[in-house]
Amino acid sequence: MTDAPTIPAQHQDSMPADEHRMDPAPDYTPRHPGSGKLLGKIALVTGGDSGIGRAVSVLFAREGAKVAIAYLEEDRDAEETKRLVEAEGGECLLIPGDLGVKANCEAAVAKTVETFGQLDILINNAAQQFIDEDFADLDEELIDRMLASNVKSYMFTTQAALPHLKEGAAIVNTSSVNAFAGMGSLVTYSTTRGASLAFTRSMSSNLVDRGIRVNAVAPGPIWTPFIPGTMPAEDVEGFGSGTPMGRAGQPWEVATAFLFLASSDGSYFTGQTLHPNGGKVVGA
Repeated sequence: MTDAPTIPAQHQDSMPADEHRMDPAPDYTPRHPGSGKLLGKIALVTGGDSGIGRAVSVLFAREGAKVAIAYLEEDRDAEETKRLVEAEGGECLLIPGDLGVKANCEAAVAKTVETFGQLDILINNAAQQFIDEDFADLDEELIDRMLASNVKSYMFTTQAALPHLKEGAAIVNTSSVNAFAGMGSLVTYSTTRGASLAFTRSMSSNLVDRGIRVNAVAPGPIWTPFIPGTMPAEDVEGFGSGTPMGRAGQPWEVATAFLFLASSDGSYFTGQTLHPNGGKVVGA
């Protein structure tokens, strides 16, 4: 079992937060040599600048894919991810912009296809998270912001991608353990992740006749910029220790689920969800 790093108290006043300011740094590094599982494939990873998106981008590059990364505005983190992808021998395209706006989703797909000539894998991963202090006082602006980032962007980017996806293509959407278990302090976020789950299951049925697989990954507590960007500093200390495994997960441990579903290893999976959550048993 992976040793749990000590996570001290910390907080960032931004969402998405910055990976380069986290202590300790999240672990994105793939653990095994590449075997060409994605050789010749082109992947668009939204929210690919940091956290799970970074780990997915680096792992996909190791497996032979060229990667386009769409992200909001975290240029420093995005440039580092690009460097890491290129260190794996891959090519990387950076596409900044708010994916809660449909035109930006369309532009991200168009730039990917213009640069690389095709699109084979879509990873809908970009999201934002805010704590709901009191349901009676939920902030309308924050609700709209999370719906745009966590739900609309998945729908808009998928719409834009569909004309380019051929038989054998894969879409993998990020959901959350909170879509299944819920969380009282994350009502809005959990609701949006439930929407991404329903979107996954519905689109899998919609696209199965076209030979396009659609699946989801529902992580538990993972050490990403979400955590210092969302939680009070004192609550970040020891993050993830309440899981059955007694620790937070690392981004690399989630990226492997995305690789399985995006590659031919997952050829008999569609409409399904994988649960890298440290041992919490939830409904399928």
